[in-house]
Amino acid sequence: MAGRFTVLVVFAVLGFVGGIVAKMVYTPLSQWILQMWPNFGLDWILSGAAGTVLTLLIVVIWASFSPDK
Repeated sequence: MAGRFTVLVVFAVLGFVGGIVAKMVYTPLSQWILQMWPNFGLDWILSGAAGTVLTLLIVVIWASFSPDK
């Protein structure tokens, strides 16, 4: 069980760090992105959030059903 918990914690930390990096990259580039792609909006953000939830769900299912060593 400790191995599964470790995997979940690692993915949570990676997701957190990835979110910080995404914010640091997106903030300075947001004006350029909006000029290049004026249709970039809430639907893109919701799609990213849905992808995040789907990936987390897959990892949780994998961790729950993987055999113990």
